[in-house]
Amino acid sequence: MILSSLKNYTINFLGKKISEKIIVIESDDWGTVRMSSIEAFQNLIKKGYHVNQCPYNTNDALECNKDLETMFEFLGNVKGCDGKPAIITANNIVANPDFNKIQDSDFKEYHFETFTKTLKRYPEHDQVMDLYRQGINSGVVMPQFHGREHLNVTRWMNALKNNSKAEKDVFDCKVFSPKLTQSKGYTNEYMDALDFDNQNELQFQKKVIKEGLDLFEKIWGFRSESFIAPCYIWHTELEKTLATHGVKYLQGLVNQLQPKDVQGFKYRKIYHYQGQKNNQGQRYFIRNAFFEPTIKPNYDWESDCMKRIETAFLFKKPAIISSHRLNYIGFLNPSNRGVNLKRLKNLLLGIKKKWPEVQFMSTDQLGRLYDA
Repeated sequence: MILSSLKNYTINFLGKKISEKIIVIESDDWGTVRMSSIEAFQNLIKKGYHVNQCPYNTNDALECNKDLETMFEFLGNVKGCDGKPAIITANNIVANPDFNKIQDSDFKEYHFETFTKTLKRYPEHDQVMDLYRQGINSGVVMPQFHGREHLNVTRWMNALKNNSKAEKDVFDCKVFSPKLTQSKGYTNEYMDALDFDNQNELQFQKKVIKEGLDLFEKIWGFRSESFIAPCYIWHTELEKTLATHGVKYLQGLVNQLQPKDVQGFKYRKIYHYQGQKNNQGQRYFIRNAFFEPTIKPNYDWESDCMKRIETAFLFKKPAIISSHRLNYIGFLNPSNRGVNLKRLKNLLLGIKKKWPEVQFMSTDQLGRLYDA
């Protein structure tokens, strides 16, 4: 407990102070395919894959109409002291693998489709983009860039080309992130889009980032001002590419995991602090509070989050809460969405009660406050 408190103090000690009490909720993975359907989930269980042991594979899926309707209505009813509603920074994956085209190429070529095209393949998703636009206009959601895909294309395609049984089995279910045996080393289940085994892959990653940011603008009608690397893994060299294409703010944890130029999931940890600037003039914003009830349902996330917010405010820092999409998705399991929105409501009402002067902002809004 003492060690945890000291670590929380350290995260918030350095960096520019602000007088306002700001809450930012950063939520990753919107737009990406995780578990494609209930039928896929059941088929993988029958084939012996322990997808039921992973909360993401059990609950996370492409957001549906009901997910957004329910969340946006709830957020609109929670207001800060300035009268503006609670807002989710929805970190968006703009594309998914085009499974049909990849299969048609006999697994020799990678193809992707925009997530807006993926939505058209799903049964309860025909209003998603209209709901997003309404949510942006009403100030309850702000999409930001999370990546072209939430997928390590190079490693995944190599496995498919080599006829790896597990990858082929889940591919048939339109899934790319099975719960693979840990002995194979895939602790991130191919979700670590910017990891690599050889630094030569950086050129491909730069191309992917540029394409992804351009797709983001085409989909949403504006450039993304912030970016969060999938699995918090990226090489510092990519920051110049991000800056060149309009990214001013880098979301993340206190430690950046930078891949080493060696085979096999080796990283250098790079420490960042709140509002720190890099050589490109970009600011790092550090997540210093967490609300992830689907990952550990019996944990008291509300109390833990309140303590972390209190520490952030003590050091005159914004409270940036990490809360992934899977907590609010009910397409596969409606009770997951219902239970966790109630818990989020209790958290936000508790925040408002303790700090009536609190304001809610998206990441890009916080960046502009820091830059003022």
